[in-house]
Amino acid sequence: MGKADFLSPKAIANRIKSKGLQKLRWYCQMCQKQCRDENGFKCHCMSESHQRQLLLASEDPNKFMDYFSDEFKSDFLELLRRRFGTKRVHNNIVYNEYISDREHVHMNSTQWETLTDFTKWLGREGFCKVDETPKGWYVQYIDRDPETIRKQEEQARKKKQELDDEERSAKFIEEQVRRGRDSKEPEETPQYTELKRESEEEKVAFSLGASACVAGPSKSSSALGASALKAAASSTKRKDPSSGSDFRAEKKKKSALEEIKEMEEKRRKKQSVRTDYWLQPNIVVKVVTKRLGEKYHKKKAVVMEVRDKYGAVVKMIDSGDKLKLDQNHVETVIPAPGKQVLVLNGLYRDTEAVLEGIDEKNFCASLMLDSGQHKGKRVDVAYEDFSKLA
Repeated sequence: MGKADFLSPKAIANRIKSKGLQKLRWYCQMCQKQCRDENGFKCHCMSESHQRQLLLASEDPNKFMDYFSDEFKSDFLELLRRRFGTKRVHNNIVYNEYISDREHVHMNSTQWETLTDFTKWLGREGFCKVDETPKGWYVQYIDRDPETIRKQEEQARKKKQELDDEERSAKFIEEQVRRGRDSKEPEETPQYTELKRESEEEKVAFSLGASACVAGPSKSSSALGASALKAAASSTKRKDPSSGSDFRAEKKKKSALEEIKEMEEKRRKKQSVRTDYWLQPNIVVKVVTKRLGEKYHKKKAVVMEVRDKYGAVVKMIDSGDKLKLDQNHVETVIPAPGKQVLVLNGLYRDTEAVLEGIDEKNFCASLMLDSGQHKGKRVDVAYEDFSKLA
């Protein structure tokens, strides 16, 4: 059969088919045949080949629909990943590029009726991040490739390690600066006096250590040099050779790492002697719970008896009522300076003391211990670790 003539109906139909996309309603996915008009699609549906395909599909219709749906989904996601990556893009843009291929799977053969339904399904299944805007639905591909996930975790781990190193370096530098500021002794300011001579005949001489520069006769220069040498020799004789090493050993300062270790050890010791219960008899506390009503809220009481370490029987100072409360329902009371307090927690637990001053900036107070083996020692104790004695 010869080639169709130019501008003949068959030649025009061939040109239309070669362009790719045509009417979707005139496409048969089962036979993968695109018809040019409604009459052609009707003739195709009545053909014997189409009837055979329908008989095959009628045996297991879900099998064919699932196959086409999987093909459509995989091709769509592959185009989205390869073309746009993880960028946020309008779903219609991706769909237009997908259907530009003549061999694509048409949506009317899948389980989704519209592109919006397919986009929502991608979001529910976790394949993409989807969001609806006034301009339509946008999709963003989620890359779940194991190699990509491994690279992202590696980058996150490196970033965290760099931040940890920077924080550690900053803390070390800050500790060094603090040590240098604490160890720096104030330098004595030199006092300058007026240069005077008692008589006009006396010559002015300047002594520079062991040597001297004298504006005068050579006799005075030699005498001054000899005296300087004698003084240096006598000081050398008086110096003990062993004393130099002892002096250097005393002057040798500890490294920053050793000081940090000592501070950490002290902190651990303080924490080891702390307990999570602090109630003691004969101390004044303040009721902070609102469950008992306004009658007792923010009112002071005296602990009469401690039960099971965490509970106590208290007597209200104003009304004289007795209540049984948990330690979470009360807090310590800070008296005026000069009053007696009791240390409730920490290294000096159960030690009576006198309140000398309050440091509001550091939330602690200065106490003078009044009992125990540390009597007479001044310590700083946090607010919650001491309370007023009744």
